[in-house]
Amino acid sequence: MSRVLDSLVIGAGQAGLSTSYHLGRRGIRHVVLDADERPGGAWQHRWDALTMDDVHRVADLPGQDIPADSGHERANQFVPAYFADYEARHELPVERPVRVRRVHDVDGQLVVEAEGGQSWTTRTLVNATGTWTRPFVPHVPGIETFAGEQLHTVAYPGPEHFRGRRVVVVGGGASAVQFIGALAPITDTLWVTRREPVWNDRDFSPELGREVVAKVEERVRQGLPPRSVVSVTGLQLREQEREAERLGAYADRRPMFSSIERDGVRWAPSTSSGVGATGSGGRAFERADVILWATGFRPAVEHLAPLHLRSPLGGIQLDGTTAVADPRVQLVGYGPSASTIGANRAGRVAARGVVAALGRISSDVG
Repeated sequence: MSRVLDSLVIGAGQAGLSTSYHLGRRGIRHVVLDADERPGGAWQHRWDALTMDDVHRVADLPGQDIPADSGHERANQFVPAYFADYEARHELPVERPVRVRRVHDVDGQLVVEAEGGQSWTTRTLVNATGTWTRPFVPHVPGIETFAGEQLHTVAYPGPEHFRGRRVVVVGGGASAVQFIGALAPITDTLWVTRREPVWNDRDFSPELGREVVAKVEERVRQGLPPRSVVSVTGLQLREQEREAERLGAYADRRPMFSSIERDGVRWAPSTSSGVGATGSGGRAFERADVILWATGFRPAVEHLAPLHLRSPLGGIQLDGTTAVADPRVQLVGYGPSASTIGANRAGRVAARGVVAALGRISSDVG
């Protein structure tokens, strides 16, 4: 493109759409680049068995409430349909599919380069790429020798795929709890976590939501790598997980294993009955047909590397949504806005950050 945009948003998930809405209301000329072929953000890639009943309070996008649901609809169809209607109704300037390769500075402007040779020049940038494209699996000695099946949350095919098999579920977050809830009634499961799970029986309220966002914001304000929202909210069992609880699936929990073998996982002698072990009799080896890695995601920000935004502490330091190292850049879907809890608020704050950055740029030019 020959023209210089006022702003450019990378990503058309909840945080990206919210940002575009607020930019448009402020009259800021921008485009939204989305890597997917269809609307829906990460929701369109979630497993078929995930219903609207399973979804943790999907937040409405600004200016248009999500339609009422019965709870039985597939989330990977219902939410993308809502996003598609939202884009069309608010005439958001989304271009897809566009896979951004890198963002760098050229003579004081931000140049966004995509696969296929496309490029855009912009005065400011809002990164809303989330985490879904960067699943994290820890390296464990012997991981490549396992003869069974290994899957990450991102490729979860639904519970029927595992029927009658021995499944080791690794992870201490909400996804692991949900997977065990679905799998324990139809197969043999073993739960493995690196840390003691933190349970919470508080009802989720707006006050708790604000508390959660504030705690995660504090980390990114210091430049530390963000933690998941569930690390603050804690874990809760829903009605659909009560049968797994009755079967003892959550009690039969082990600390993280030290190695993987062809047909199972092994603990070193010092950890086979380590702190927090609550089941399996502290055995040093457990057979497994499947290892299901519910080990989370990392922020998808590699394309921003040329801008050198990371702090010495390993994270991108933010003031609100503004990158401290380069105030032309806003990050949403990062840290406290990496979940539905903070995404809408982040879009509004990012739009204000863009306005402030454009004001500074105009002052400098003047």
